Amino acid sequence: MPALSLRDLETEARGRLDPAVFDYFAGGADDEVTLRANEAAFARIGLVPRVLSGSGKPELSVHVLGCRMSMPVLIAPTAFHQLAHPEAERATARAATVAGTVMIISMHATVPVEEVVAEARQAAQGAEVNSWFQLYIQPDLQFTEAVIRRAEAAGCTALVVTVDSPVLGRRERDLRNGFLHLPAGFCCENFRDGGVVRQVVFSPELSWNHIEWLARVTSLKIVLKGIVHPADAKLAVSHGADAIIVSNHGGRQLDTVPATIDLLPAVVDAVDGHIPVLIDGGIRRGTDVVKALASGATAVAIGRPVLWGLTIGGETGVAQVLEVLRSEIDCALALCGCGSPRDASRDLLQLPRNHEDRCLPSLS
Repeated sequence: MPALSLRDLETEARGRLDPAVFDYFAGGADDEVTLRANEAAFARIGLVPRVLSGSGKPELSVHVLGCRMSMPVLIAPTAFHQLAHPEAERATARAATVAGTVMIISMHATVPVEEVVAEARQAAQGAEVNSWFQLYIQPDLQFTEAVIRRAEAAGCTALVVTVDSPVLGRRERDLRNGFLHLPAGFCCENFRDGGVVRQVVFSPELSWNHIEWLARVTSLKIVLKGIVHPADAKLAVSHGADAIIVSNHGGRQLDTVPATIDLLPAVVDAVDGHIPVLIDGGIRRGTDVVKALASGATAVAIGRPVLWGLTIGGETGVAQVLEVLRSEIDCALALCGCGSPRDASRDLLQLPRNHEDRCLPSLS
């Protein structure tokens, strides 16, 4: 019997992966409070549907930064796809392209960005290809710029700058398993420099000055991933970011950060419509997507479910993840009386009574 939900896929993938690899993909920082909260928060939010809307069958497509997506779901950047399947990021790129959505290619990919985009182009068969590239700004700005030039030349249309990692989060599952380095034969191909593969360097000195530098050295759209505080959302707008992703790194960096869906409304209010706001973290159902849309997100990004699908069936498995979610979004929007993602609004949501106590306030 085929998997009916993303949870089914996770269960099957867990049985197929080496336990240390599964823990690397699935785990979070410290006590994994944020990891659990990301999913649990969605369950605490209710949907209050409208009826007799006459909206017809929902049209799921959205536009973000000039990219048309067939549904409001992107593939978030996740590292080391080769640990899940031999076809690695190539398979993920093909599935994303066929599904009509954007893959954010991880800087920690096990396949070079040039090859990932080439696979997407081949799968597109002449249609538009939208690939974004995740960037960790390195202290060596010359090397960082060289990586940016590779992404530009490959055909990426946006840089997704991870801003929540001045240091690496402490992940106890990996420490217990001794999973501190990639196995022999695997490497981060986008860190290859003159035949040598560099190590990623996390920099506590990362600041808004680096975002200004980035805007000077590239014409690509700049998306800031890891914004959770409304004050930083305002700064992102003032520093010329083209979009932001509300993200707590899937609970893998600072533990006890609130769930992203709880933080989203205040960030949306702070941005005040100037740029698109996306969200990742804990999205496992089409109803979760609708709740994010109703809270003000333009689209969502999913990470771990893609890895579960990749583990089970390569390109076919990733395609299954996207199609399961597409079907659930279609159903949830229709049942809420919405004809499109743009019709989802906050009046559809019933928030927990203590919601305001758990969320950061908007800044005036």
